[in-house]
Amino acid sequence: MRRTGTGVLWPVVPAFFCFVSLSLYDGFREVLPSGVRGVWDVARIVAACAGALWGWVVQRRAHRRDLLDPPGPGRARAARRASVRRSTGLAALGRGLVVIAAPVMPAFAAFCVGWSVGALTVREYPTEVGARRAMQG
Repeated sequence: MRRTGTGVLWPVVPAFFCFVSLSLYDGFREVLPSGVRGVWDVARIVAACAGALWGWVVQRRAHRRDLLDPPGPGRARAARRASVRRSTGLAALGRGLVVIAAPVMPAFAAFCVGWSVGALTVREYPTEVGARRAMQG
């Protein structure tokens, strides 16, 4: 159930992030001279494609590395708790950086989409493998 819910609801988050980043980018784009806009748009598209591919590769490499030593239930809980504590500070920091990073936000959003697709299209998560091994052992 949890995996199905994640697969159905999680694509909404990157879609919203892409919408926000493109809105910020459009505000930045309006202040550019008209001759530069076309070149900048092509550079943005290339950077977004590279970002999406890079995000997918980063996620798949991390997944492959984590499958070599899957965490047991205790280690998975500890890692999740540490991640939740850290994410609050990163969210606050990210709000300030969004305004500064408007020109590169589409590429960053594409990286996040690639990372999310890489995370959601795996057969099993390392935590699932670790939990299965803990139950068998």
